[in-house]
Amino acid sequence: MSDRRFEGVTAHALANVYFDGKVVSHTLLLAGGQKVTLGLIYPGTYHFDTGAPERMDITGGTCRVRLAGQQDFREYPAGTSFEIPGKSFFDITVDAGIAQYVCSFG
Repeated sequence: MSDRRFEGVTAHALANVYFDGKVVSHTLLLAGGQKVTLGLIYPGTYHFDTGAPERMDITGGTCRVRLAGQQDFREYPAGTSFEIPGKSFFDITVDAGIAQYVCSFG
């Protein structure tokens, strides 16, 4: 498992809940103003649109991702990451267990 620690942050207590609670995250504001979210993805396939560019670091479990313009899903186990351009989209699938992630914006 990959573990990242954040110090000197402001945490939002209310969760961001998507897909009837199958994707849940909490927002952190870092000391420099950067926003990150820490989240869990339960089994299923989900579609997300992006405004700003995003980087997803998979910190636990495994997921499969299909970025805009790609036909096939690619597997991302814990310790790997992928980037999504701004004003784009991606599909993410968790086949079993729970995938955990840190998403950085901008």
